[in-house]
Amino acid sequence: MTTTTGASLAACLVAITVMAVYLRKWWTGGRAVKDLLAMAQGFINGGLATICLGGLGGWLAGCTRQAADGVGGKAISGTTGTSAETPLAASSLGQLTPEGACVTFLLFVILVVSYKAANKDDKGRLLAFLFGGMVLCVTAGVATRLTGLPELINALGASGRNALEGNV
Repeated sequence: MTTTTGASLAACLVAITVMAVYLRKWWTGGRAVKDLLAMAQGFINGGLATICLGGLGGWLAGCTRQAADGVGGKAISGTTGTSAETPLAASSLGQLTPEGACVTFLLFVILVVSYKAANKDDKGRLLAFLFGGMVLCVTAGVATRLTGLPELINALGASGRNALEGNV
């Protein structure tokens, strides 16, 4: 399967709201740069999950978007009486090469290890921004702005392969 299942306006609103809560906590809590690392790590992994078509990451990203769409649709229509479940223009960040897939796998492992070792606040940041990345990175606007991410991951993987093959 090579198509991208997009996100609705309602799903994006849920993702933005969840991330905004954690950004507000960061803004009012001293603005420590180290706290942004968990947010960035979560968002990048969430974005990469959207291009893991046919894998566990892609499946989780799709399920996350469906859940966000359902919750957001009910919340918005229940609050305003108007549906916001219309899909937004969808796009993909790109494709992973086999080498890029290896780097992505390592990043997912690091995410799990980081989550296990994190304190309660960092766990919340990681999950909130992982959720945000899985939802927002399939919209045409966000995907277009992050097209360099898979290119960077693929290049890192190619460099690692070259180093392992002795072609440095």
